[in-house]
Amino acid sequence: MNTALIIEDCLVDRKVLELGLHQSGFEVLTAQSEEEAQEQLRQYQPDVIFLDVLLPGRSGFEICRQFKNDPRTNQIPIIFCSSKGTELDKFWGLKQGADAYITKPVASQEIARILREVINPENLTQEVS
Repeated sequence: MNTALIIEDCLVDRKVLELGLHQSGFEVLTAQSEEEAQEQLRQYQPDVIFLDVLLPGRSGFEICRQFKNDPRTNQIPIIFCSSKGTELDKFWGLKQGADAYITKPVASQEIARILREVINPENLTQEVS
């Protein structure tokens, strides 16, 4: 089974993403901060990371840059999922190394669509619907 890591401090937004990912056949790991995300990454190698921009401590932009510069995590696709949805926010997120940027609220169909775009289908153990 494929694994996704959600880094999101809002419980409601985290649960929405979790549900959409489960419907797409993913096992889900969660973190509410960079520290929790680093702990998850010490134990697991997710197939994709969903990352909020507004987090306690460091911003998602900083975390994305760090992950893309780390040889352990630089090949993992990162999808920003944020309420910050201006064109500048999206541009800046992609400039930090993210593979995609979607805005909240997000529907299950959009989660499935974005997964198809960023993950090589041969790497998926179950078809993303």
